[in-house]
Amino acid sequence: MSLQNEPIVRNENRKKYCRFKKNGIKYIDYKDANFLLKFVNEQGKLLPARITGTSQKFQKKVTQAVKRARHLGLLPYVTDSLK
Repeated sequence: MSLQNEPIVRNENRKKYCRFKKNGIKYIDYKDANFLLKFVNEQGKLLPARITGTSQKFQKKVTQAVKRARHLGLLPYVTDSLK
């Protein structure tokens, strides 16, 4: 599952795709903080699905995983320099 670690490309010309459907990922691990950082901006806010290309089904799972990681202290709620 090393395909999870590819960065999110924010290019207007490319067609957006759901990386979870493409790679056959069914479970998003809330303990993998490095992977969840790809869905959070520099201030600690969640990136919307229209930017990441994630489908609605998996966007909800990503949101839940980020919230769980924040609750356990794996991810910060707010920060000035996250990345």
